[in-house]
Amino acid sequence: MADNGKKLDYRLVPSTCVYCGTGCGVLLEVTDGRVTGTLPQKDHPVSRGALCIKGWAAHEFVHSDKRLTRPMVRVDGKLVETDWDTALQTVAEGLSRAAKEHGPEAVGFFASARCTNEENYLLQKLARAAVRTNNVDHCARLCHASTVAGLAMSFGSGAMTNSIGELEDAEVILVVGSNTTEQHPIIGEKILAAARKGAKLIVIDPRSIHLSDFAQIYLRPRPGSDVAFINGLANVIVSEGLEDRDFIAARTEGFEEFRKAVAEYTPERVEELSGIPAADLAAAARLYAAAERASIVYCMGITQHTTGTDNVLALANLAMLTGNIGKPCAGVNPLRGQNNVQGACDMGGLPNVYPGYQRVNDEETAAKFEAAWGVEGLPRQPGLTVVEMTDLAAEGELRALFIMGENPMVSDPDINHVRQALQKLDFLAVADIMDNETLEYAHVVLPAASFAEKDGTFTNTERRVQRIRKAVEPVGEARADWEIVCGIAKKMGAAGFDFSSPEEIFEEIRKVTPSYAGMSYARLGTRGLQWPCPAEDHPGTPILHTESFPIGKGKFTALEFREPAETPDEEYPLVLTTGRLLFHYHTGTMTRRSPSLVREIDRAFVEVNPADAAELGIRDGERVKVSSRRGSVEVDAKVTERVGKGVIFMPFHFAEAAANLLTNPALDPVAKIPELKTCAARIEK
Repeated sequence: MADNGKKLDYRLVPSTCVYCGTGCGVLLEVTDGRVTGTLPQKDHPVSRGALCIKGWAAHEFVHSDKRLTRPMVRVDGKLVETDWDTALQTVAEGLSRAAKEHGPEAVGFFASARCTNEENYLLQKLARAAVRTNNVDHCARLCHASTVAGLAMSFGSGAMTNSIGELEDAEVILVVGSNTTEQHPIIGEKILAAARKGAKLIVIDPRSIHLSDFAQIYLRPRPGSDVAFINGLANVIVSEGLEDRDFIAARTEGFEEFRKAVAEYTPERVEELSGIPAADLAAAARLYAAAERASIVYCMGITQHTTGTDNVLALANLAMLTGNIGKPCAGVNPLRGQNNVQGACDMGGLPNVYPGYQRVNDEETAAKFEAAWGVEGLPRQPGLTVVEMTDLAAEGELRALFIMGENPMVSDPDINHVRQALQKLDFLAVADIMDNETLEYAHVVLPAASFAEKDGTFTNTERRVQRIRKAVEPVGEARADWEIVCGIAKKMGAAGFDFSSPEEIFEEIRKVTPSYAGMSYARLGTRGLQWPCPAEDHPGTPILHTESFPIGKGKFTALEFREPAETPDEEYPLVLTTGRLLFHYHTGTMTRRSPSLVREIDRAFVEVNPADAAELGIRDGERVKVSSRRGSVEVDAKVTERVGKGVIFMPFHFAEAAANLLTNPALDPVAKIPELKTCAARIEK
């Protein structure tokens, strides 16, 4: 009861957490039309009644005073409020004008790992069917593009092979390049639960993390030496006869070339390349190879390198070498960083594939989508990636850009370069829920609805497609992104965007995406289904590759170690690496609008090893300047043994001291992912 005696309107609305890729089940508490709290779903198949601190606070940003509430257009250099009709018309004209005057390839689209499957599907459809460009990409390019490329090359599918719950029953878990308890806390807890049940942990990370304290073996490599030490693990397994010969013979190809390549990576040579003691590397290899059920867990410490695809291929080699594919509690398990980064990839938010990873340059596939969408002349050439679009915008070749739910002025590498690119665009439109740094360069701003204000689906890191449900009305005049995209399409005269609900959009997705064909909103319920789910009587697929690989046999890849694009020198003698914190998420758009999370930490810092701090005369807590070849930022120094000598660490959530001002935009040649995890840097008092 309220103080005035009036009964409160209180409801619980089941939904899915909007933060990391774990996909925890939440109940949104709704009181008198406002989201007032978040509770865990007790029977949820992933989270089982648990939430991390971000999950418990997932409601706090919904009614923030930083929310965008009305459309805006730029007039005389200033953003001024306008009506929806004017805003949508302006966007349609801006995109159409650029395509008409400079060609479709002069227009680009950023999809979003924070938006629903339905919204990402519509945005790539708008790009391809209305503008006739494949220039559509999203932040997977900055986090797991190398996963999609590498696992597809090895196994034929670029996704997590097993399910989250299986980790609790693994015998050995190899955690590499993943600070799991901070980045994916509920998954981190399952790894700790496995350890309590007797599982052995091998943790490999340049930075000592919470899981290091529970590891049988903790290895601290030099950042960027991943191929060397993974090849080294394989070298020990092969040289000591610990490989699974039956699995290799029956289900793989390319083993002999691979064997010859890893023969060069003896533990002694790997120690020289990576700094990992030879005896420790050998012990880790034996421990992993001896297990019947060994799981590999990795994240962006593996992927965000110029050798990111090679790193992923090397881990796939390791799993096949020991037969740890296609069975429970094993596999290669990339942990997706955002709530719907898996789904945005599944929906074709990538420049080279339609929904379901069907290639744009395959004539039969393109014809299929032309028939489904009622259009002709879909482009056959793969489009530009996020970083390539930025580069071409800076060169004046990309003229118009539509950004849905991304904040590249904090998330992308070499932010000064990003700023120059956005300033040079003829037209920039941004749809977002919150005021952010990218809006400074927008010609049109469209206020979007948050996850609590719309229906749709997210796909989590274990390929589980789950519902989100509208709990409250959008703030102000905000609209769901699917409504925004449909509105733009209609203003452009495009057919095929007459949808009245996300469920209608999902029905179209099912028809063109084989792995989603057996799903429906009714079947998803509150537990979801894991793809592939090809028919309505199919239960979904918890484990991939149980009998065979989509490409027939798994492919071993012979790999050679390559140094990072930038290594320390006299001017920049340290290696900078970056990452996330438990209390914050990516660019801080949501978490830094959440009071309980801001109270925990709201200030950037740099971690420095005590030996380096002593040499530089830097005290703990002192203000310092961190510089790379691309810029400088001022932050507080945190002197700690968590980082090794010669290595410094910065979180990337803080726009006012943006780590990505410093990071290197050099690209992996295959996945086109930038090298965000290592660059040369220096610190000054």
